[in-house]
Amino acid sequence: MKQPTSPATKVVRCAIYTRKSTEEGLQQEFNTLDAQRESAEAFIAAQKHEGWVCLPTRYDDGGFTGGNLDRPAVKRLMDDIEAGKVDCVVVYKVDRLSRSLMDFARMMQIFENHQVSFVSVTQQFNTTHSMGRLTLNILLSFAQFEREIISERTRDKIAAARRKGKFAGGKPILGYDLLSSPAGPKLIVNEAEAEQVRSIFRLYLQQESLVPTVRELNQRQWTTKLWTTKAGRRLGGRMWGKTDLFHLLTNVTLLGKVRYHTEIHPGEHDSVVDADLWQRVQALLKRNGRSGGALVRNKYGALLKGILHCTGCNCAMFHTYSQQKQKRYRYYVCTQAQKRGWDSCASRSIPAGEIEQFVVNQIRRIGSDPAVVLQTLSQLRKQAGQAQSELEAQRRRLEKGLAKDALAVERLASRPPGDAGAELAAAQQRITAAEQQLTEITQQLAAAQAQTIDESAAVDALRRFDPVWQVLAPHEQARLVRLLVERVAYDGKAGSISLRFRLAGLAQFAAELKEAA
Repeated sequence: MKQPTSPATKVVRCAIYTRKSTEEGLQQEFNTLDAQRESAEAFIAAQKHEGWVCLPTRYDDGGFTGGNLDRPAVKRLMDDIEAGKVDCVVVYKVDRLSRSLMDFARMMQIFENHQVSFVSVTQQFNTTHSMGRLTLNILLSFAQFEREIISERTRDKIAAARRKGKFAGGKPILGYDLLSSPAGPKLIVNEAEAEQVRSIFRLYLQQESLVPTVRELNQRQWTTKLWTTKAGRRLGGRMWGKTDLFHLLTNVTLLGKVRYHTEIHPGEHDSVVDADLWQRVQALLKRNGRSGGALVRNKYGALLKGILHCTGCNCAMFHTYSQQKQKRYRYYVCTQAQKRGWDSCASRSIPAGEIEQFVVNQIRRIGSDPAVVLQTLSQLRKQAGQAQSELEAQRRRLEKGLAKDALAVERLASRPPGDAGAELAAAQQRITAAEQQLTEITQQLAAAQAQTIDESAAVDALRRFDPVWQVLAPHEQARLVRLLVERVAYDGKAGSISLRFRLAGLAQFAAELKEAA
């Protein structure tokens, strides 16, 4: 009898993906990428009877992290999968493909859509049953955990180096050169540049402003720091700008110190600028309002810029002016009235001088009566308590949502990666966003709980408001108003103006007066 012939074995086109996080050792004749590929090729050869064949195209990512998908070989691999050129993806370990659970879920969804299987050579699992899918997700979760631990260790190492005063990397600044040593790079003073830095500080004290100083520096043809990277690229050496100058004038490295976030520690390197010159420049910068941002730098001294609102339209009122001959008339105008027409708002505009004087007089009136100060403090504390209650409620809602999403992730982990990919990614995104919001709310709560002020200090600060006000420059007056007043609401229909003061601003004003004394 004639024997039946077996059907032809289907060809399974296998793409091998390899990755290494750093470039160290990749220049060797046989590196880790080659070792990964060799193991994968041997595995594919063992499945030859199943029709497995190895594609000649190499998908190698050397020096790329697995924490994201911004890798050239991964992008080529995904393009070939979508083009129908790949039937199976083979890796040495799961974390070679990705260390992010969310990214891996998205990739599994694409694999599922194009009927592409996934194999790890050294980790035996089968994604056709629930236990294999759970094992896969657990392995990937540990890979992501390992990546996060490495990131934390790196941050901790940088923090420890900064606290010991060591240079932890980054761009060199004018006045210093980098000295390579076995213990790590160090900053050494470049005497020629150091003298130039001191000249820049003295020039700023002469000009008393950033723009004229920048103009003078460029006229002298002085440039920013020029240095050459290890790769031979020349960076810096450009004309000065306001931002460049401000960063130089406020860089504590020039004092022989190092900064880590808000912490400042003594550095191992020598200083370039003496403490007296540094303090004089910082005082001038503060006086010019540079640290106060754009709000204090308004050309026509608008005291209520950014804090005046139209009650009827629930929107901000912006500062503007009209000019007749040599006379300038300033106004605050409702934003909605300007957009939709003057008839749409009863508070469409108000003379700037009148409402500004009213606000200043209200602050003076409070300061002239200690009983009114205490009543104002009581109201401010009540407002602060309400704000804390609202923050606590937001925190409870976020914690409840986080617990719900955590249960969802646990439930989705047992489902096939392709089926659960989109839901899992969405849950992870919600968890990340909620954790960020929770951190911000916790910080706001801590700041709100720390807002305390002594009643006698508040009375004294507001009592001294008027004499202090008389000697301030216009931009300093604008800063003081915004420090003490959180919001000014103008109701043109009712003809009323209401103020909401800032407890934290009053505490800061009292502290500044105490420091100045």
